[in-house]
Amino acid sequence: MYKNIQIRRGLVLLACFGVPVLGGVKSADKHGYSWSNPVPVEMLRELTTDRPDATESPFTVDTGHIQLEMDFGNLTRNREGGVRITEWEVVPFNLRFGLRANFEAGIFVTPYHRTVEISSTGARNTTAGFGDIGLRVKWNGGGNEGGSFAWGLMADLKLPTAATGLGNDHWEGALTLPMAFELGGGWGGGAMTSLGLAYNDADRRRAVWINTFTVGRDLRANVGGFIEVTSETGVGSHVATFNTGLTFSFNASTQFDCGANLGISRSAPDLACFTGLSRRF
Repeated sequence: MYKNIQIRRGLVLLACFGVPVLGGVKSADKHGYSWSNPVPVEMLRELTTDRPDATESPFTVDTGHIQLEMDFGNLTRNREGGVRITEWEVVPFNLRFGLRANFEAGIFVTPYHRTVEISSTGARNTTAGFGDIGLRVKWNGGGNEGGSFAWGLMADLKLPTAATGLGNDHWEGALTLPMAFELGGGWGGGAMTSLGLAYNDADRRRAVWINTFTVGRDLRANVGGFIEVTSETGVGSHVATFNTGLTFSFNASTQFDCGANLGISRSAPDLACFTGLSRRF
């Protein structure tokens, strides 16, 4: 999703995450399947997810299957101009629907978001409620079934459904090019560039450019790790973060994760931490 809308977790889950599906996998023809005739379990691709990092994955969900990706909860802390800001989200989730061999649709929902601002004088302001809804379509242009490189295209639309004080009450959107590639030595990489339109504090629509780069690898059986840098420019000051996290594969269709995002630039949130789950059905 378009992020100022804060840069969220999402990615090519590299090494243990998703890049291993690239190398040495025999391509399978899955164009004959549909929502009423889903891809058989024995033909499913290795699980790849759009979390827990910020770089989105170019891979799509197999036709006829649904993938749930969610935070159990997340916490963000920031200090800006003497104001301390703490934000919580409870079970924000993304549902991904495999519609064709290389095409999927998705929806992002934040059931509960709470923001607490404490000024330098101690005054406290709390805002809470339902968040904005995001809609996404993703097309894979290559690498879905194998190879050393994968890429895709995504279109996102943010619906202004947030409770008063939590959103900017405007529609926003973005077009994104995600990529995944092998780096050798057990390492996988991912990158993303995204161009969006957002409203700034002056209530004017501005172009926003987001770029990310991530690397990761298996640390041990069923455990992977990643590090990532992100950059966002266009609305306000430049926002840059350093992100890191772990994934734990429970089985072929279930993955747990946890991680933290650290602000590099002054305008980035100081710290965001999260833990979550991905499950394919």
